[in-house]
Amino acid sequence: SMASPALLMRVVASAYSAAEKAATIVRNVMAAGDLGIVEKTGANDLQTKADRLVQMSICASLAQKFPKVTIIGEEELPSDEVTEELIEDGHCEEILKKTCPAQYTGIKEEELVIWVDPLDGTKEYTEGLLDHVTVLIGIAYGGKAIAGVINQPYYNYEAGPDAVLGRTIWGVLGIGAFGFQLTEAPAGKHIIVTTRSHSSALVNECISALNPDSVIRVGGAGNKVIQLIEGKASAYVFASPGCKKWDTCAPEAILHAVGGKITDIHGNSFQYNKEVKHMNSAGVLAALRNYDYYASRIPNTVKQSLVP
Repeated sequence: SMASPALLMRVVASAYSAAEKAATIVRNVMAAGDLGIVEKTGANDLQTKADRLVQMSICASLAQKFPKVTIIGEEELPSDEVTEELIEDGHCEEILKKTCPAQYTGIKEEELVIWVDPLDGTKEYTEGLLDHVTVLIGIAYGGKAIAGVINQPYYNYEAGPDAVLGRTIWGVLGIGAFGFQLTEAPAGKHIIVTTRSHSSALVNECISALNPDSVIRVGGAGNKVIQLIEGKASAYVFASPGCKKWDTCAPEAILHAVGGKITDIHGNSFQYNKEVKHMNSAGVLAALRNYDYYASRIPNTVKQSLVP
C-alpha cells in the first residue's frame, strides 16, 4: 500500500484549494459591487469585504483540517462562526503525488506556521487594478518559509470575455515551483519593481543608486515576486518599513524554490516563527538572479535609515 502523503504535502494541497476558493470569493465580491471598504490606519491601508471573507475562509478551512497548526492572518477579525459555504474541504491531487523532501517528512502540525494575506494589493483592488491582486498562503517551519501558494484571481482578465480567469502558483523548497513559466529578466538589464502607493524619498534614493534601466511601480508583494519569476523585472526593491510577514512568506518560498533570494535591505533573512514581530521593518530586496549585484549597491545612508 502507498504510504499516506507527508503532512507538509497535505497542507500545501489543501492551501491550494483554499486559495482557489478565495479567488472565487474575491471575484464574487467585486462582481456584486459592494466592496465594504474600511480604512484601517489611513487611506493607503484598506480592508474590504473580500479581505474579511477570504481570511475567514482560508483560516477556518485549514484550521478544520490541521487543528494544531498556527495560522496568522493579516486582518484582525472577530472569531465569528464561519458559515459552511466559506469552508473549502478539497485538496489538489497533483500536489499529493509529489514526493515530500526528506528534511520535511517528519514535520508535526504544531511545528508549522501558516501566514495568510487574504488579499495582497487591497488598494489596487479597490481602484480596479485587478492584475495586481494576489491571495497569499505561506507555510513556515523552523522560522523559515518552506512552501507557498499564490493565487491571482484576475490573471488573464484583459484577455477577453472567453478567457479563463485566475491561476494558482505553488512551490516547496526542494521540489520547485509550478503554475507559471519560469523566465529570467533580459541579461544586463536592471529593471526594478517597487511600490506603487508607498513611495518615499528613501525608496526613491535607493532605486536611483541602482542606476536602473527602468522602474515598474505596482501594488502587492505577491505581484512583485511574480514579476521576478516571469522575467518582467530583475530586482524587487523596497527601502521602507510597511511590508509584513504575511506579504513575504508565500512569495519567499516560491522565489527560493526556483533559486532566487529575498532579504531585508541589510541582507538579513526573514524569520517566520509564530513569536516574531509582523513588520518587515528593514524593507525588502529580492532577485531571481544576481541578488549580490543589487545588494552590493544599496547605499549606506539607506541601510542606516532602516533598522531591522
